[in-house]
Amino acid sequence: MKSDVCKLNNDTLSLQNALKEAEKIAVYNEFDAKQSGRLRLLAEELIGMVPSLLEYADGDFWIESEGKKIELHVSLTPSQILGSEKRERLLAVSTSGKNAAAVGIMNKIRIAAEMMLLDYAEVSASLPATHDFYALGMSSAAVFPNAAWSLQAYRAKAEKEKDEKWDELEKSIIANIADDVLVGIKGSEVDIIVKKVF
Repeated sequence: MKSDVCKLNNDTLSLQNALKEAEKIAVYNEFDAKQSGRLRLLAEELIGMVPSLLEYADGDFWIESEGKKIELHVSLTPSQILGSEKRERLLAVSTSGKNAAAVGIMNKIRIAAEMMLLDYAEVSASLPATHDFYALGMSSAAVFPNAAWSLQAYRAKAEKEKDEKWDELEKSIIANIADDVLVGIKGSEVDIIVKKVF
């Protein structure tokens, strides 16, 4: 089953509509209170990072479910006219290290999406060391024709190092609930997919 697709913008109504879709999916799949609460938390975490991305792109949100297997989707289509000023501002934010001192998993996911909105191949040569999280999470994913950023791949590498990256994962809501989060490019869109089997 696929939920209704919610057009995302920075008003609270579109964000609330996205959360209502999570509630509908929980009812449809006969989730208990704990499962429903976790699905809502995943939706809140995903929706919470969207407003800053909507300055550069149009967004859609939906949920796909197959039994207890759930995927929350945000699809971002770069603005038709990503004017040079907006492009330069996004590039500066993504490569300066100021915004990229990516504290928290959700900020890392957001920055991965920002870099893909810019076309990662174009800016990768100028990325500072603060973006090592991006390389650590690169993985292949069947849903994306090219490589994608994967929370699961990032988690596996961070677990080996047991440093601040691991501490950050242990404190993250999405890292503790989701089975994986993928960020990748499909055609002209940047998609973020949160996967969870309940």
